[in-house]
Amino acid sequence: MIQTEDKHAHVLVSVDVVVLTLVERELNVVLVQRARAPFAGVWALPGGYIHADEDADAKASAARVLRTKAGMEGAYLEQLATFTGPARDPRGWSVAIAYCALIPLESLPTQRADLKVVPVHAVGQLPFDHAQILQAALARVRSKSQYSSLPVHFCGDAFTLPQLQQVYESILGEPLNKVSFRRKMDEMQLLEPVPGALQGGGAHRPAQLYRVRPAFRQELALSTRGL
Repeated sequence: MIQTEDKHAHVLVSVDVVVLTLVERELNVVLVQRARAPFAGVWALPGGYIHADEDADAKASAARVLRTKAGMEGAYLEQLATFTGPARDPRGWSVAIAYCALIPLESLPTQRADLKVVPVHAVGQLPFDHAQILQAALARVRSKSQYSSLPVHFCGDAFTLPQLQQVYESILGEPLNKVSFRRKMDEMQLLEPVPGALQGGGAHRPAQLYRVRPAFRQELALSTRGL
């Protein structure tokens, strides 16, 4: 007997997003409280089904999920990996396309009871396979920070070079040589000075403020060698 496609079980297809930010030089993850079963009331990564009738692609799905479930827009988004299997979701065999999102702390929505920001080492138990997805995102961010402009997406619209170096050091967990760091930034041609914008340095000379060049606001600049 020939088995048709109609006899195969329905597969659930969704996106899950690991939203990372820096709080006092420490990586934090954004969790949302699930409104529906399974795991209603439990804190989890933002996620949702792909809407085939409105989403142009999986990245558009991830952006919609962030907008509707976490109140976020404009975060840097990068596809992470695909997680599949019959055991990851109690509703059935599922496919989750995971994304990593980086966002400055000041861009996160405030006064939302269904959203919290937690240090990555203190998230506790997560539903589904969200702990595995979070670990994959952390590994990706720490690896790419060694040779790309990825950490700049934790910064706001304008920042000094010492502030950006602190962001890199927070992610990599080690101090960086100031001269070498600035040489890498120059090589990547990532930044441009904000005309006439200086940050007061107290007893020190005011520091120039920089911003990301338009070409790299949703893309990465790469270095040929690690930091």
